[in-house]
Amino acid sequence: MKIILLIPKLIFSLVQALIAIAVCGSILFVGYKSNQPMQVRQAPKGMTYIEFMADRIDAAKTVKPSRCGWGMFLSLATLGPVYSIVYTEAGIHPDGVIAKGVANDPDIPNGVAEARWFDVPGIWWGTVERLSWTMLGKPATVGCKFRPVTQASN
Repeated sequence: MKIILLIPKLIFSLVQALIAIAVCGSILFVGYKSNQPMQVRQAPKGMTYIEFMADRIDAAKTVKPSRCGWGMFLSLATLGPVYSIVYTEAGIHPDGVIAKGVANDPDIPNGVAEARWFDVPGIWWGTVERLSWTMLGKPATVGCKFRPVTQASN
């Protein structure tokens, strides 16, 4: 009887361990990729995502009214995770239900149809970079006008 009760505890412990590994692995992946040069063509050569975000935070401090700049960050923080997953899915399965319900957008990855499972995190990260650039890095003619992205001097 004790062995039968031990099995659910073992399964629960295994699930907890797998979740912890997934969370830690995700944090390590994002930490690693955010310190690599961005793949966005318009970004200054060699600029990392961390440098980009630091530059955008500095740019947001100078935007008038200031709530506009911080609103863009809030928008990226709330919508970015959803859009990055939806756009990645739409790029990997271009004939799928999600892709058919999403408007054509240059931030949707191209040429990744039917990508292998281990390629998905890299595709997703590329989407995160493009969305971040679109929301915070592209010069705007209306709305919140950040200054142009500048490469940090090393």
